[in-house]
Amino acid sequence: MSNYFTKQEKVRFQHVDYAGIVFYPRFLEMLNCLVEDWFEEALDRPFSKMHETNGIPTVDLKIQFKNAARLGEILTKKLWVKELKNSSILCGFQFVNEAENTVLEGEVTLVNVAFNPERNGIKAEPFTEEMKNKIMNYQL
Repeated sequence: MSNYFTKQEKVRFQHVDYAGIVFYPRFLEMLNCLVEDWFEEALDRPFSKMHETNGIPTVDLKIQFKNAARLGEILTKKLWVKELKNSSILCGFQFVNEAENTVLEGEVTLVNVAFNPERNGIKAEPFTEEMKNKIMNYQL
């Protein structure tokens, strides 16, 4: 295993601004899709099931925009684990274009939370050992 979770995404018209480059908030949506796919495809914890009782909110995000991404380009999105704690994960990520140029890179911290029965509050909850083992498959 490469220790990366990797997906490709085509830059579509919905992602770009008038100049034909990705509007920066769309990168955050692409990142969230990458995290959601990782949880469903690699960790067997789809958001559709998880969000019945739990969540995995982003609590910290650092991004560096390195190069513009243009309409029609295919981006390779990579995600990996930098640090796993009791109830949080620090992940690194990188988006690369077809010319192998880094478009953006950064770190995102996700926290495993449980909703209270009334769903009007959340509290950090430790990952299960099974989930920790799955997550560790993506640690560099």
